[in-house]
Amino acid sequence: MIERAGRREKGTGRRLSAAPALVCAALTLSACGNIGRFEQATPTAAAAPVKPNRVVQQTPTSEREHERILSSYGGAYDDPKLEALISKTVERLVAASERPDQAYKVTILNSGAVNAFALPTGQLYVTRGLIALASDTSELSSVLSHEMAHVLAKHAAMREDQARQAAVVTRVVTDMSTDPDLTALALAKTKLTMASFSRQQEFEADGIGVGIAARAHFDPYGAARFLTAMERNAALKIGKTALDPRAQDFTSSHPATPERINNAQTTARQYSSPESNERDRETYLAAIDNIVYGEDPSEGFVRGRRFLHPKLGFTFTAPDNFTLDNTAQAVIGVREGGSQAMRFDVVRVPAEQSLGDYLNSGWMEGVEKSSTEDLNINGFPAASATAHGDQWQFKVYALRFGSDVYRFIFAAKQKSTESERNARETVNSFRRLTLDEIQAARPLRIKVINVQPGDTVESLSHRMSGVDHPAERFRVLNGLDAHAQVKPRDRVKIVVD
Repeated sequence: MIERAGRREKGTGRRLSAAPALVCAALTLSACGNIGRFEQATPTAAAAPVKPNRVVQQTPTSEREHERILSSYGGAYDDPKLEALISKTVERLVAASERPDQAYKVTILNSGAVNAFALPTGQLYVTRGLIALASDTSELSSVLSHEMAHVLAKHAAMREDQARQAAVVTRVVTDMSTDPDLTALALAKTKLTMASFSRQQEFEADGIGVGIAARAHFDPYGAARFLTAMERNAALKIGKTALDPRAQDFTSSHPATPERINNAQTTARQYSSPESNERDRETYLAAIDNIVYGEDPSEGFVRGRRFLHPKLGFTFTAPDNFTLDNTAQAVIGVREGGSQAMRFDVVRVPAEQSLGDYLNSGWMEGVEKSSTEDLNINGFPAASATAHGDQWQFKVYALRFGSDVYRFIFAAKQKSTESERNARETVNSFRRLTLDEIQAARPLRIKVINVQPGDTVESLSHRMSGVDHPAERFRVLNGLDAHAQVKPRDRVKIVVD
């Protein structure tokens, strides 16, 4: 069944209470209760299960994880067409599995990341970013059956134990660490992380999943095709630093290696038959037509080097050669090559406390109190200070915008004229959005169209909006290799605003 959990609260007064443990290490924060995001996802009551005799049994741990996942991935994405397709697909897969009594509950996450995972209870999660990448129902079924296999083989339970142990270790590191390399790395890695499955567990889940999908009469080669799509999607990120938070997606815990693709193809050959080759492409494309692509503007979004939050009414622009990512806890920027990084978030500062006093209040080690300076940035009261580590230099700004205080933290391996200018220009670009800008902010969407005579990959990719590498992105989204061409009457996906 599809989990119809609530989306994020729309009131601006909602704030996250505390970031995950890994985030606490960022910039040697001595306490992380003040690290917030702009809004919080608040789960609501789930819909009744499709079949009353199969109900996912919630545990206190799974409920906490569910809420944490919703908070970290933008809440649930409500789309009746998609929910109906996934419910029907899961029912077919369950009936074809070795444990038709095992209950599953699927939540579509409102995130452009390409990710899917499972909890031991049978709660499955798939992002709309992954759904947009898949080209047909057989590819989506390969992801769902793979995650079901992790539950059936009890891999998810093993991973939960690993994650629990890792959390303890991380907490110790957080409390004890003054290592600037570790803390600078934590600055960029603010996506929800889960303990990875072992290589053997991934291969086992691939084998089980392909078998389930084939017995459900889906094309067993869907897994190999989707693994290939994942690999090509990840390749579009080549050239970005390893600190890039966008690496924290499905490929991080489910590496799409050539060996996995080859093994998936070998397994598929064992099941290939006329009865098990359904791709269901037309139905799938109809279901994903108009799905939101990338970030949801209502929660703040990135366009190139610019971050905009229409609901809260502000924007800023990152420096040249920076890649911005709007994570669950903060907006993170990383310079090409990894020599500089930045973090933007909201913090709790009492109205009676000056921003200079906040910067010197001990939340960050190595702050030079003598460097504290009161500022006025585009009419907003602000303050700045510098801080030093053994290998990283920091410039910190706090800016009061209405009743909120926003924090810019810039990290550079070496203080330079460029790093100082980057920090100053970014903060000075913070301003209110105009009414026209707020009204114009709308999400990118997947549009399914018919190829017309004369259309080419190049001409269709030119119709894409708001994406990098449009020609390559078009090919990846449509499962086209480097030499494939489109034909009239083909149905293809493009990204439009």
